[in-house]
Amino acid sequence: MPYNPPVTQPFLSLIIPAYNEASRLPATLEQVNAFLQEQSYSWEVLVVENGSTDRTHALAEAFAKAHSGFRVLRSAKGKGAAVRTGMLATEGEWRMMLDADLSMPVSEINRFFPPKLDGADIAIASREAPGAKRHNEPQYRHFGGRLMNWLIRVLALPDLQDTQCGFKSFSAQAAEELFCRQQLDSWSFDVEVLYIAQQFGYRIAELPIDWYYYEFSHVQPLKDSWNMFWDLLKIRRKAARGEYAAAH
Repeated sequence: MPYNPPVTQPFLSLIIPAYNEASRLPATLEQVNAFLQEQSYSWEVLVVENGSTDRTHALAEAFAKAHSGFRVLRSAKGKGAAVRTGMLATEGEWRMMLDADLSMPVSEINRFFPPKLDGADIAIASREAPGAKRHNEPQYRHFGGRLMNWLIRVLALPDLQDTQCGFKSFSAQAAEELFCRQQLDSWSFDVEVLYIAQQFGYRIAELPIDWYYYEFSHVQPLKDSWNMFWDLLKIRRKAARGEYAAAH
């Protein structure tokens, strides 16, 4: 289906899913705002709070009231639900998700869309592509991540080295076509979206980044790898049934 942009479409929409991020979110929003204020293109930022039990929503609302270009939504619990809500509620020509911990420096953002991004419909940050660097990552975390990626490559996306880094951009058409079909609300939503993108023939660029590990991550590598395995089977089953062919 052709994508018909709104009349006042911003160039870039940033989506920040936020679950129990009260301790980190204010500093992240300050960094994002400072970066965007220096850019020449039009932009918007959407924080999507999803089931937090701390002051994440209140802090996000307070920041949005004090800064133009920022707004806040709530979604069902789960990162997949939050990103889907944000991608379909924003209107940018390019729509990019950012993890609230900013484990990738904000200075990298402009690499994920034209003119620096050339010819791809989707760009994903990679900690494994040639030239990428990991900083301060514990060995157990790296092992868990590699185990998870091995499962993903065997069962779904053999050509991608790192699908789970939380920085990804989509053209407006790709976002509209893919996220209305995405169904999983869990961490595995990244794989589901990229799997659908592959089925629809979208071009995916994997960009090496400098990635910084911070404490208090919500990721539990071994548990999440087990859950990922079952979600990968769900994705394959849904694809075999043709569930991704039509929008939900």
